[in-house]
Amino acid sequence: MAAYMANGARLGWLLLPQSRTVEIWQTGNAETTNPPLILNDPSRLEAGLEFPGLVIDPRRIWEG
Repeated sequence: MAAYMANGARLGWLLLPQSRTVEIWQTGNAETTNPPLILNDPSRLEAGLEFPGLVIDPRRIWEG
């Protein structure tokens, strides 16, 4: 995921179904990528300002 961030992505979600966790990757400034925020079994992911209106319920993926 860090490679995508290094190439200009500003937001990345890595969904890990086996552990029902999500890593949220965001850039800090032009030169750095923050370490991922890790959520355990979240019921809602919102992309915020990067993609207004984008909301998903990962539980539908876990149960799919």
